[in-house]
Amino acid sequence: METSYASPSSQDLVLAAADPPPFSITSSVSTSTTRSVKIIPLQHPSEATTSSSSSSATQSAVNSIVTKWLTKVKRMTPTEWIEMFLPCYRWIRTYKWREYFQIDLMAGLTVGIMLVPQSMSYAKLAGLQPIYGLYSGFVPIFVYAIFGSSRQLAIGPVALVSLLVSNVLGRIVDSSEELYTELAILLALMVGILECIMGLLRLGWLIRFISHSVISGFTTASAFVIALSQAKYFLGYDIERSSKIIPLVKSIISGADKFSWPPFVMGSVTLAILLIMKQLGKGKRLRFLRAAGPLTAVVLGTTFVKICHPASISLVGDIPQGLPRFSIPKNFGYVTSLIPTAILITGVAILESVGIAKALAAKNGYELDSNQELFGLGVANIAGSFFSTYPTTGSFSRSAVNNESGAKTGLSGLVMGIIMGCALLFMTPLFEFIPQCSLAAIVISAVIGLVDYDEAIFLWRVDKKDLLLWMITCTTTLFLGIEIGVLIGVGVSLAFVIHESANPHIAVLGRLPGTTVYRNIKQYPEAYTYKGIVIVRVDAPIYFANISYIKDRLREYEFEIDDSTSRGPEVARIYFVIIEMAPVTYIDSSAVQALKDLHQEYKSRDIQIAISNLNRDVLLTLTRSGVVDLIGKEWYFVRVHDAVQVCLQHVQSLTEAPKTSESPLDNRPSFLRRLLKQRTEEVSNTDLESGQKQNSSYKDADPQLEPLLLRK
Repeated sequence: METSYASPSSQDLVLAAADPPPFSITSSVSTSTTRSVKIIPLQHPSEATTSSSSSSATQSAVNSIVTKWLTKVKRMTPTEWIEMFLPCYRWIRTYKWREYFQIDLMAGLTVGIMLVPQSMSYAKLAGLQPIYGLYSGFVPIFVYAIFGSSRQLAIGPVALVSLLVSNVLGRIVDSSEELYTELAILLALMVGILECIMGLLRLGWLIRFISHSVISGFTTASAFVIALSQAKYFLGYDIERSSKIIPLVKSIISGADKFSWPPFVMGSVTLAILLIMKQLGKGKRLRFLRAAGPLTAVVLGTTFVKICHPASISLVGDIPQGLPRFSIPKNFGYVTSLIPTAILITGVAILESVGIAKALAAKNGYELDSNQELFGLGVANIAGSFFSTYPTTGSFSRSAVNNESGAKTGLSGLVMGIIMGCALLFMTPLFEFIPQCSLAAIVISAVIGLVDYDEAIFLWRVDKKDLLLWMITCTTTLFLGIEIGVLIGVGVSLAFVIHESANPHIAVLGRLPGTTVYRNIKQYPEAYTYKGIVIVRVDAPIYFANISYIKDRLREYEFEIDDSTSRGPEVARIYFVIIEMAPVTYIDSSAVQALKDLHQEYKSRDIQIAISNLNRDVLLTLTRSGVVDLIGKEWYFVRVHDAVQVCLQHVQSLTEAPKTSESPLDNRPSFLRRLLKQRTEEVSNTDLESGQKQNSSYKDADPQLEPLLLRK
């Protein structure tokens, strides 16, 4: 249905040719010698609808959520209920033994062999005895295989979490004391509880506020800190425990007189072997070398120590044999002081694990629920804390090896756990002679991959603002510490978000030649505007934080329009401001009040606001607040083109009004000719808008033949 703003019927010829009424901004469209303007009427909500929606909007939203949830629950089959509580059932019931078993077995063996030395290395990085790294690579794997939703994610100790554990606990108690170990176990319980709560309450979206640039800068800085913290095993003397680079470097320099050659040479050779095997393992044919690297380093180091018995190379020492025993975490009095670190570890663990898991799930063709993944990680940490583990999460390197080895299901994780159990039961006497410099080399070779310089190069080309964020996070983490670095990075990231929200993109729109489409005149230089009219699009929700900026920009657009690309009647100033509100998904009370003030301000300068393309919620808000009645229902339109047609009629009436002083009978022949031309133009406009007629070229478009402009 269309509404005609000026009737071209023969019954109105005399009336149309007569003197027009005085122009009024708030009046309806003049019926002077202009052609009929047809627009799509905007459906305004009725008073009953408005009042009922105002009183029950919240209730209806809640009812909608509850109804949707109840409908989903009713439709769930017994199989879906089992899969919700035990995600492993998804791959167990469809497992293809002949096709998958051998592949899963080989992938589990490969990653399990890699996990044994890595878990001991990361435990040393966390300031714990190697046995606790083995425990952390044993119990959580089995629990995650049952409750986790990823089929390729390999969980266990990781370098970044180990550094965070060492950093916070080192400030509370000395690592040689038993309390240190008990607090690490308590931290695993706290992290697990936080992850479970976030999973059950479906709060995984909160992590989206930590941008990828922050994480990349944080991990890059952490890689340098981790590498320097392992330097003591290469240099042969102790250095200060710190998460800041300056104290580490000072400590290394001050103890240079205690330097020992044997551990340095052995560690350097081991590191070189690991890096060479990792590089060769990037190829498909030699991918097994990447996984075999840590085991090779341990075997070579242990063999050398067994043969040569070097006194200057420190060894791992005695490791208890047997599986971990059940015990309840202790020292709950320290919970308050551990909460910030537990939150930080949870955030890092989620970003690392869920990000890897979702990428691997997409690559292997199955869906992954982030909240279910959080719950699986949380249960694994909670269960592990009762068997003497410290916080664990998904490992990027081991997960990549697991996927490259062809793992199809969680059975590969069970194989990893079995290998770790065998190592605890039968191999711990051999671990006693592993050189600590070999374990340090394993850690350093792993964290080299965390130095994300490729991301910095990418950001330099794509987004300098994100590069600045990356540099701020990296620098503050290096010099001020891990917690402060992350907080500053997240704070700056949120500041950028707030700045963008408070200063939204606002575009002046122009009409593309030969169409009824209106686009940004900066993006489409061929688009033209109409004199006396400015069309503005606000590309964001309108609320208290950005309404002042929007008002300032609207005032500026009254005077900044380039008349060289404008068409239409010659007028000296702006009479209409059309606001395109299609991107506006929300408007709050502060913005509503500001819109009222803006209307009054415009009214004092004889400028009329017209609004187009509102969504239902915004229109309801404006109706309830009285803005629709204040501006006038006739100034709300479905399309920008409708608003332009009506406004242009008013602008034309301003220029034609002085010419109507002559007798109507004197102008009758010319008026009939104009009416005939108007009819022709209306047919052309209808064909153009319906798509039946197209312009051959923008350049060939005659501005005098545009449907909205009458030839004089």
